[in-house]
Parts: sequence; structure tokens; C-alpha cells
Amino acid sequence: MSKTIFITGASTGLGKATAKLFQGKGWNVIATMRTPEKETELSQLENVTILPLDVTNPDQINETVAKAIELYNIDVVFNNAGYGQSAALEGVSDEQIVKIFDTNVLGTVRVTKAFIPHFREKRSGLFITTTSLAGVVGFPLVSVYNGTKFALEGWSEGLSYELSMFNIGVKTVAPGAIATKFNDNIDNVIHPAYQNLEKKITDVFSGMASAASTAEQIAAVVYQAATDGKDKVHYVAGADVTATVARRDEIGSEEFRKELSKQILG
Repeated sequence: MSKTIFITGASTGLGKATAKLFQGKGWNVIATMRTPEKETELSQLENVTILPLDVTNPDQINETVAKAIELYNIDVVFNNAGYGQSAALEGVSDEQIVKIFDTNVLGTVRVTKAFIPHFREKRSGLFITTTSLAGVVGFPLVSVYNGTKFALEGWSEGLSYELSMFNIGVKTVAPGAIATKFNDNIDNVIHPAYQNLEKKITDVFSGMASAASTAEQIAAVVYQAATDGKDKVHYVAGADVTATVARRDEIGSEEFRKELSKQILG
């Protein structure tokens, strides 16, 4: 019997690449997105069901999850919906802070909570959440985004203990730069007091972009996490993340922070 994966944020980038990869591996795929009526590629594939889902809408989450469970026995939930933000904290409005936490963190928590009874009753299932290099290492001008991704890493680790009692797995996949349209959707806020820093950060991130992974490469790590059967929570995806984490582990987090500060701030 074919397995089934439920994916949030499947309209573009990593979400879409993951949907296509799992479909190609013979899985049933439930691909969710805010505007399913605009989807033209995934809708042409066999064994792919497209459902509407805005992760900031609790009622729609409950409706869509109930519909998915009616259609299939869900094996994996891939929490991928989210967006980025580039801004000095001083320049970010309260509304912008609430919005990104609502999508990146609370949206993931809501979707996960909605599926737990289904997994608990059958005593199996796996949650995988997209985090980021920014959930492993702090960077200037993305402190709020850092906060959302660090939150997901810690939340996932804590959740893994309580759900392990029911044979439910919890994993994270932390990619670095991905060559997708993700950057087109970044909430970019400019504050005049930080313009020099913004230029430096732009140069650093431009250099990282040259080593960006493809969405397909990161999707392969998601597939690995879904199928390797390992009792492991944290996965990194991409050469840039692997090298960065290795360096931090080699010299320690505080020395790494000082080293990164010199590289970025001079």
C-alpha cells in the first residue's frame, strides 16, 4: 500500500519540489497551499490531491486536516509553509512581528496539533518541519526570523519526547540558501540607522547565494528524513549549512559568534 505525505506551502520552491519527488517515488501526496486554484503543475500529476490551506486560519486547518484524513491514512506531515524577513528589529512593526510568528511558528504548531490524534490512534506517523540555517545560527538583520526558526527547532525537540510514547517521530530539516523564489517573498524592512550594515549583509548573502542548493537537493534530504527510520530529530541540508555547523561545532558557539561578527561587521 502506498504511503501518503501531507505538505504545507506546496505551491512553490521546496514544497513543490518535495511533492514532485514523493509522487515520483510512488507516494500519495496531499499538497496544500493558500491559492490552489492557481496551481497548474501538481494538479496534472497522478496521486496528487490539492487542498486549500492558510496556516494562519485555525478553522481551515481543522477542515483541511479532516478532509485529508478522510481521503488517506496519513504517514508523514511536512510542515513547510513560511516566509522570510530581513530587517533590523528597530524597524519592524509589531504587526510584522506577529504576522511572521503566526505563519512560521503558530501555523506549524496548529497543523501538527491537528494531526496528533490521527497519529496517536494508529501509533505511527512522522512530522517533519522546515527550519533554516537561521534556526541554527544567529545572523544580524534577521533576528525576528531567527526567532521563528530557533523556536521551531526547540519546539520540535521538546515535542519529540512526548510523541515518542506513541511511536510518532518529529524531525526538522534545516536548509541554507535555496535557489527558489523564497527570496522574492521576504518581508524586507529598511531602517536608515542600519543602512551600512544592510549593505554588508547583502554582500554576504549574495556570496552565499552563489553556493545555493536547488530545491530538489533539499527535497532529497526531506525524503531521507521521511524514510531512513532513524531516531534523529535535527537534519541539515546543503553544503553551506553543513560547513557552517561543522565550523561552529569545531570552535564552540561563542568563538563562532565572534568569528562571524568579524567576517560581517569587520
